[in-house]
Amino acid sequence: MKALLDIYRLTFKYRLTAILVIISNLFFVIFNLVSLVLFVPFLQLIFRNPSEKIAVVTKPMYDGGFLNFFKYCSKSFEYFMQQMVLKDPKDALFFICMVMLTSFFLKNVSRYLAVYFQSFLRMAVVRDLRDDLFEKAMRLPLSFYTNERKGDIMSRMNSDVNEIEIAVICMLELIFREPIAIITYLGVLIYWSPSLTLFSLILLPVSALIISLIRKSLKKTAKEQQEQMGILFSALDENLSGIRVIKAFNAIPYVNKIFNAINLKHQKLTTLTFRKQDMSSPLNEFLGSVVLIGIVWYGGSMILDTKSSSHLKGEEFLTFIIVFSQLLRPISSVATCISFLNKAEVSQVRINEILETDEKIYENAQPIPLDVLKNGISYKNISFKYKDEWVLKNIDLFIPQGKTVALVGESGSGKSTISDLLPRFYDIQEGEILFDDVNIKDASIVDLRSHIGMVTQESILFNDTVRNNIAFGLTTANEKDIIEAAKIANAHDFILSLENGYDTNIGERGNKLSGGQKQRISIARAVLRNPSILILDEATSALDTESEKLVQDALEKLMKNRTSLVIAHRLSTIKNADLIVVLQKGKIVEQGTHTELIDKRGFYYSLCNMQGM
Repeated sequence: MKALLDIYRLTFKYRLTAILVIISNLFFVIFNLVSLVLFVPFLQLIFRNPSEKIAVVTKPMYDGGFLNFFKYCSKSFEYFMQQMVLKDPKDALFFICMVMLTSFFLKNVSRYLAVYFQSFLRMAVVRDLRDDLFEKAMRLPLSFYTNERKGDIMSRMNSDVNEIEIAVICMLELIFREPIAIITYLGVLIYWSPSLTLFSLILLPVSALIISLIRKSLKKTAKEQQEQMGILFSALDENLSGIRVIKAFNAIPYVNKIFNAINLKHQKLTTLTFRKQDMSSPLNEFLGSVVLIGIVWYGGSMILDTKSSSHLKGEEFLTFIIVFSQLLRPISSVATCISFLNKAEVSQVRINEILETDEKIYENAQPIPLDVLKNGISYKNISFKYKDEWVLKNIDLFIPQGKTVALVGESGSGKSTISDLLPRFYDIQEGEILFDDVNIKDASIVDLRSHIGMVTQESILFNDTVRNNIAFGLTTANEKDIIEAAKIANAHDFILSLENGYDTNIGERGNKLSGGQKQRISIARAVLRNPSILILDEATSALDTESEKLVQDALEKLMKNRTSLVIAHRLSTIKNADLIVVLQKGKIVEQGTHTELIDKRGFYYSLCNMQGM
């Protein structure tokens, strides 16, 4: 129920548009009914025996009261038509035809206006939902993405949001159009013949029971189908990202087989969902036809039975059948809308799972502003775990301002984790990290990260121009600063040799550039931010010798007079670090300069020997 209330809230976020949709639908119902009710005088004129004397209708008087108002309107119209028929039956027929034509025209104008306003409403809700999901995805901690598939988030932003789009329309129709139509049509039918109307409604509860059983089954299948869509998107994203490896290992048949199996399961679940969803409409139509045939038999018997007390005339009976057939449409629509809302409820639950996910990394309500780093960064008795096992244990480390501290150790020793804790990609369970004397948890996350620049092993670039990649996130960067940053990063010359220079689009993930070129763009991006703290996470480990030399030179320029935390596998790149910290299984086992650690002949010494240093 909460999910349906969320859809209702989303729908009425744009209250004026929603009200205009409701008003347009209301006029649609009214003009549709008027166009049908006018069949009574039309049929009376067509089937009237010219020799038959017209019964005189006296001019009605309004006695007050809500129900009497409708009787007064009906009698007034009957009196008006009688006067026209007495004057000239052909003029009366022409008048009725024109009124019916006007009613049909206004009915369709009203319907178009409803669709016109709905088109904005449904897409505005979709846009807002996607904005909220994307914003939330950007705020969620990195730990979330180690447990969740990217494809599943993409599925929620695509197929689940599309289900909400349909539900927005169904919600308005289910609450504000179809019930009004049903009540209005029933009121007219009861006014004509209460007994015939009661008979016509006998099978509707049976229909509702059958539809409810289908709906319950649909909800379960829809949930499975949406989850499978997430798995499908994940497989697609994973295989497209790893296309080089797939081709290199001749694994195309293998990945095709896996993807085909996932896709087949999704197809079966989707087919089953559609079958269950579409079952309610024909079932309703069939039950409606059963009732309609029953009405023809029962009502026809009443008219043909001369002893019957029914005052229903033949033309009124035909119009009764026409109006009742229109009553089946909103009833069928209610069943269809309920089916869509059941699917949408599942989708809204899946969307809420993302929107309501605990971000875990919280902002201080009254953050302490950070000045330029003066003393240094202090890790004080830090312990951290991703799940159950401790990754870091009792880490004490001081990174002096303007100095370079290198972290070395085997894979899984905790080097990257230490660097990820500083910009608060994760929050520690024990201990504290101080920016000078300020606990980083007491500072604004945006403020903290504005002091930090990062260059990682994998150059994360975006499908945009060289200029926009260098100025990424800085809307105030000017041309001069961008070029200067590129020169410091040894990137200016190769950028000018590109087809459009700084305006060259570098493709998805920068794949139009070489590894060394991508890394130098990443360094230029860090230079432009002019951070006081620099994190280098194995920034040269994936490069060839020539590229490494250019990148290393650019890094040395970048690190000059900056506080730097360097993670390196190639120990030759950190020989000149002010402090080398050696990690093993989440603990600091040694620290000192390169010379001091070599003289100790400890773990660092053995690592250097393994690399031939």
